[in-house]
Amino acid sequence: MKIRIQGNSVRYRLTRSEVESLKKDGHYKQQTAFNGKNFVYAVAAKENITGLQAEFKEDTITLYLPKNESLTWPDIDRVGYENKLVLNDGQVLNLLLEKDFVCLDERVEDQSDNYPNPKATTEK
Repeated sequence: MKIRIQGNSVRYRLTRSEVESLKKDGHYKQQTAFNGKNFVYAVAAKENITGLQAEFKEDTITLYLPKNESLTWPDIDRVGYENKLVLNDGQVLNLLLEKDFVCLDERVEDQSDNYPNPKATTEK
């Protein structure tokens, strides 16, 4: 799972197995270690919501996806979900959760679990 944060925008990208884990277990999380503390980012299925939601609690950013969407997402072509969450102080937090595609250019990272890129051509 990759996380990208810029200003009031949070975007998660999940590989195929991570989307399947979300369906099967109802959640998926990863963490980044810092001296003595961990920054945790997670995605979880949640009942009784109609769009993406998020919270930042105990050094963890959690994106919540409606439970019914988490169950069907691995089996459909839908790339992702987005929502604008109005915070208590009136600011807007942009949320995006999407499937992670194989990059079109060469990368050193392992992309074997990523979704095939729909923009990739089969012509050589």
